[in-house]
Amino acid sequence: MFAAKKPFGLMDNSFQSAGKYEGIKQLVDYFYDAMAEQSVAQKIHAMHTDADLVRRDKLTRFLCGWLGGPRLFAESYGPINIPKVHAHLNVTESERDAWLFCMQKALERMPYDEEFKVYLLDQLKVPAERIRQMSQVAREQRSHTAD
Repeated sequence: MFAAKKPFGLMDNSFQSAGKYEGIKQLVDYFYDAMAEQSVAQKIHAMHTDADLVRRDKLTRFLCGWLGGPRLFAESYGPINIPKVHAHLNVTESERDAWLFCMQKALERMPYDEEFKVYLLDQLKVPAERIRQMSQVAREQRSHTAD
């Protein structure tokens, strides 16, 4: 089990609690494995068009920084605005929930403190919802320009 550092969300406590880079990489691998295996995730799995290793690397690097660790995503890929990057996708409540379901499945496999698992999934709901909202705005804008 990875040692939990509390309070989560303070400085790099979440990054440490997630097992640093190696723990986050394992979580991401479990997440994408769940996405490929779960029938509820077929649509979101198809949305991830990057090569498998690239998308895993991108999410691992993003989560490292998002959890208070080193900003590895920006070092490799440049700045990112998660909702805007996903705005072109059709993300509804169903896709958001499927993504979170796969993350929950991945978290179940991780040797994290149970309190940290709950905390992390709850925190991930925020960007997941922002992606859904941005996708909805983009869909509405596209429908207005198509008129």
